[in-house]
Amino acid sequence: MILVDSNVLMYAMGSEHPNKALALGFLNRIAEGELLATIDAEVLQEIIHRYRSLNRWPEGKQAYTLARSLFPEVLPVTGAIMDHAKNLVDSDQTISARDAVHAAVVVLHKLEGICSFDKDFDRIPGCSRINP
Repeated sequence: MILVDSNVLMYAMGSEHPNKALALGFLNRIAEGELLATIDAEVLQEIIHRYRSLNRWPEGKQAYTLARSLFPEVLPVTGAIMDHAKNLVDSDQTISARDAVHAAVVVLHKLEGICSFDKDFDRIPGCSRINP
C-alpha cells in the first residue's frame, strides 16, 4: 500500500505542468486497480487549505471530490502518529510539519512509501518516496 501526497492530486487537477501527465498516469493506475494506494486525513486538510488560501475553492472541491472517489478509506491522523511526527521533527528540524505527519503515517502503518513530487521525503528515515 502506498500513501499518496496531496501534490500528486493537485498536479493532476492543475493547469499544464511537466508533472501533470505523471500525476494523471499514476492516479489512473490506482483507478484501474494496478496499484494499491490510500491517503491520510492530512491530505484532505492540505487540499482544503491550499485552494481556500488561493481563493480557488471551486477547483479545490473538484480536487477533494477526486481524492474521496479514488480513496474512500482515509487513514486517520492519530495521537500516536502526531507523537512520531514530533520525534521526526526533533531529530531533523528541517523536516516540515506536514511531511513529518505523512512520514509518520507511512512508518506506523508500515506502508511501502509515499508517492510524492516532494524530494524532502528522500531524507526521512523509514519513509521511501515513490515517483509518480
